[in-house]
Amino acid sequence: MPPMKLRTALRTLTLAFAAALAGVLPAASEESAGPVYNVEIIVFRAAAAEGSAENWSEEAGAHSVIAGDESASGSLQVGRFVALLPPAAYQLNEIESRLRASGAYVPVAHAAWSQTASAWGTRAGFPVARLGIDVPGLTGNVYLEHGQFLHLGLSLTWAMENPADGLKAAPGTAFTLNETRRVRFYERNYYDPPAIGVIALVTPAQGPRAPGR
Repeated sequence: MPPMKLRTALRTLTLAFAAALAGVLPAASEESAGPVYNVEIIVFRAAAAEGSAENWSEEAGAHSVIAGDESASGSLQVGRFVALLPPAAYQLNEIESRLRASGAYVPVAHAAWSQTASAWGTRAGFPVARLGIDVPGLTGNVYLEHGQFLHLGLSLTWAMENPADGLKAAPGTAFTLNETRRVRFYERNYYDPPAIGVIALVTPAQGPRAPGR
């Protein structure tokens, strides 16, 4: 067989072999990184919080408060950020309006995004800036973990640069929210220490509604 035809035949065989392998071996996909979840949060503060610089998480000890019975996972899987969700996709707008109308609470930030979950116990999350939250003085991370159950954790600090709007606190007062809760799809979750709090909603990014998970 002439060299040119031989090369053509070998190339055809190589392509055919690669196609056959593609039909046998699983392709890299979103499944390998786990399912994708939509997470939406509203960060709010009390309209009249009082006190000096204080870490409210100390009331629950030095570690995050964990709701649910879990064992630490040996996996080191880290969640993957997928995309920010547009305001048109928000599902907590009515809650935000009710907070504003209450006079007792002031919404500080509202954001939503898609991500996969980290392994349980890793506390691997995303900084608020990555989640589209740009509020002076508000820093920290949000982490979604999956073990036997799904948990959403918050490690947020809000340092008041200007304690106006009825807040009786000195400039530089910092309040910290450090808490983890087991979450179920389509259920609103409240993280509410005295000074700052969060309302969160976790839903599957695709597929039908799954009960309780």
